[in-house]
Order: sequence, then structure tokens, then C-alpha cells
Amino acid sequence: MLEYIALGILVFVAITLFYGVIVIHDIPYEIAKKRNHPQQDALHVAGWISLFTLHVLWPFLWIWATLYREDRGWGFSAPEKKENNHVKRDDTVLKLIKLQQRVETLEAALLERTDKEHIQETDVEFKTDNKEEDFDHKTSKLFESIDKLNKAEQQGEK
Repeated sequence: MLEYIALGILVFVAITLFYGVIVIHDIPYEIAKKRNHPQQDALHVAGWISLFTLHVLWPFLWIWATLYREDRGWGFSAPEKKENNHVKRDDTVLKLIKLQQRVETLEAALLERTDKEHIQETDVEFKTDNKEEDFDHKTSKLFESIDKLNKAEQQGEK
């Protein structure tokens, strides 16, 4: 009779340990679900994989799950408002466009300088000032000079 009770206790402990390990492996997934983690499914799958690796991955999954919070994301401070991000993006695009125009202007000036013998007089003077109107004026003059250069080359080919 005592043998049957001992066997019952042994089976109960084995089943409890088995299900206990399964519940423990799911803790990072539950944390991720509570925090609305963007990679909940990956954490859940990794938790099951951790079962087969004797829970070697489990501490890393716990860290991965607790790093993300919905109110602050992955960082340690509150995210900026989306309006500010759009303003910053627009400023960056404008700066990029101006920089690209400046590079084109400098390339054209270099081309004009190397082909000076084809054009007798240049209409563009370059100064280092930051006036936007002056920049537009110089750019338009530069393109006129390029057109003259292209016409001179076409006449030379004929």
C-alpha cells in the first residue's frame, strides 16, 4: 500500500515539475504581452526553443522582453512627438536639396573653369556668402553659361 502512495507522489511531482517548467518558460512571453512588445511571437517561439536548450536562452529572453515598454519604446526617455519628427525630417530634406544644388553648382563651375577657352567671358562670379537670392541668381547664370558651352561644343563638332 505504501508503495502505491509513494508511486502516486512520484508521478504527481514529475507532472508538477513538467508543467512548472513549461509555465516558467512562458514568463518572458507574458511580460511581452503585458507590455505590448512588438516581437511577442518571436519571444514565445524562443521560449519554446529555450525548453530544448535547458533554459540557457531564458535569461536573455527575459531581458529582451523587459527592455521594451509601450510608453517609451526601446529607449530610456519618452519619445518625441511625431509632429517634431516630421518637422526635423522636412528640415533635413531641405538641407539635402540645398546641399545637392551647391554640389551641382560647384561641379558646373569646375567644368566651366576647365573649358574656359571655349567661352570668352564668364557671367558667374563666385563669392562665399550665404544669401539665398544671390545663390539662385548665380545658379541661373551658371546654367546659362553651361548652355553657351554646350552650344559652342555643338558648333565645334559640326
